[in-house]
Amino acid sequence: MSFALPLVRWFAAAIFAVAASGACAAPVADAVASHTAVVNGVKIHYLQAGSGKATPVVLLHGFGQNSHMWKPVIGKLADRRVVIAPDLRGAGDSDKPSGGYDKKTMAQDVHALVTSLKLGKVRIAGHDIGLMVAYAYAAQYPDEVESIALMEAFLPGVGDWTKVWLLRDLWHFHFYGETPLKLVTGREKTYLEHFWNDFAADRAKSIPEADRDRYAAAYAQPKATWAGMEWFRAFEQDAKDFAGFAQTPLTMPMLVLSGEKAGGQFLIDQGHLVDKNVQGMIVKGSGHWLLEEAPDQTIPALVAFLGR
Repeated sequence: MSFALPLVRWFAAAIFAVAASGACAAPVADAVASHTAVVNGVKIHYLQAGSGKATPVVLLHGFGQNSHMWKPVIGKLADRRVVIAPDLRGAGDSDKPSGGYDKKTMAQDVHALVTSLKLGKVRIAGHDIGLMVAYAYAAQYPDEVESIALMEAFLPGVGDWTKVWLLRDLWHFHFYGETPLKLVTGREKTYLEHFWNDFAADRAKSIPEADRDRYAAAYAQPKATWAGMEWFRAFEQDAKDFAGFAQTPLTMPMLVLSGEKAGGQFLIDQGHLVDKNVQGMIVKGSGHWLLEEAPDQTIPALVAFLGR
């Protein structure tokens, strides 16, 4: 089934809507506040902005970043709704416990946070590892998710996913344990630059240097790099969980954004295997870091989908 024509119409409307709302975005972005909450047995740090009766939005980051990545988006969504962007278990200023790095449990963390804030039904988006957590959230609490956006990675256990997981240049998925951790400790920025540089279509348009320093410092915190490696170690359990989730397809609207020079069509195809109402968009010229490499395409599409 072709989604080309409706997607073109929808994307054109998205650009107009985002442009029309641009005047009010900056003041809201300035009002982003930092909070912490203890939920599901862990302390979760999160950013929050906005107010109003429109459906709240939850934004989930991936590996090599934290909630800070969403600041260019938060202000464009928070004009009439609450927007939160948590640091996932193991990342940023959230706790780094000894376990619970399967995405099913991490989604339960986010759900407990949403419940504690009395947000009710939400729209949710995730990039990289965050998309796995977003899917696990929607699969576990489908009646509490109005729409979902998946950005640039893959869903373990869905379709022919091992073609991604077992690629030789994705060695980091299997790089965890005592020796890898010793090799990376004190060299966190060098380690992370593999992701920021090699997964970008053009490393000069990837993560800005100031953000690289910010994220490297965050991953240099005690247990932070270990926890990030545990996210990868958990993929085999995630695959079992997601294969089970996929037996009951989602029905809420799903937007899949995938970089032309990275995941391409693969994640869109996976989306169709887990949801009956999917819009897929290839972000032209972009690698993995959609918000940084192609903000002019990614942000209008994302904001229109989550904020319409």
